[in-house]
Amino acid sequence: MENVLTLITAPARADLDDSTVRPVREALKALGGQVGSPDWLDEGVAFDLPFEDISPDTADAAARKALADAGVACDVVAQGAEDRRKMLLIADMDSTIVTGETLDELADFAGIKDEIAAITARAMNGELDFKEALRERVGKLKGLPVESLEQCFARVEYTPGAVELVRTMAANGAYCVLVSGGFKFFTARVGAFCGFHEDRSNDFVLDGAVLAGTVVEPILDRDAKLESLIALAAERRLPLSRTVAVGDGANDLPMIRAAGLGVAFHAKPVVAAEARVRIDHGDLTALLYAQGYRRSEFVV
Repeated sequence: MENVLTLITAPARADLDDSTVRPVREALKALGGQVGSPDWLDEGVAFDLPFEDISPDTADAAARKALADAGVACDVVAQGAEDRRKMLLIADMDSTIVTGETLDELADFAGIKDEIAAITARAMNGELDFKEALRERVGKLKGLPVESLEQCFARVEYTPGAVELVRTMAANGAYCVLVSGGFKFFTARVGAFCGFHEDRSNDFVLDGAVLAGTVVEPILDRDAKLESLIALAAERRLPLSRTVAVGDGANDLPMIRAAGLGVAFHAKPVVAAEARVRIDHGDLTALLYAQGYRRSEFVV
């Protein structure tokens, strides 16, 4: 069939079953859709439901209503079945590939984490200009010893599914790039651990053994993220339909909108409201299930 609807829950819950399938199938059939049998990608966690004769957007809306009426909370991805597996991954780092905001954690070493985190939250929700907010936050870290960067990195925790997402896509021929408004000290290390082919980010200006309180210009922002997606796809002669972009903040929205599979991952409200694909329940392996990968194909 020409389209596929994927339902995904958190692996720790693994609570999807035939009772989840039934209301969704009935909802699609009620709209005149032809619906195939469920194909379990991971028992209890994710399944595909092939369909045709109705659009993916219509199927998405119908499935969400049916699930809400049935009291089921899970993620829904409806799309065309052709070219479902993507060959370019562009991923944000903070609150996406890693669980926290590295600049906020770094500010903890200066005793101003709450102050910096408040600015970060407003910037990520689109309330502040990203560049100005970044300059302001870094300015408040002037004089912080460079050794604090290493101490901060020791606190980094990877989002569940991050390693599987990157390594599995890379093993299947996709080019994987970490593109962050954060800093090279962290992206280089996070990228290497997860298996990204390259990382793009910002740089601190140093004054000897301390931070100078400034950022190397030009600053990588939302426009640079989108430009990276477009340029990398062009270099590989890929249509944007063969790309996936994932992030959580307002500076990720342009690349999320442009990618073939643009995913708002446990995202800020402004991002979740505008992205066509939202992952609110699953971990980052949800992006693999959305591409039709089975659990048995994951690379760790």
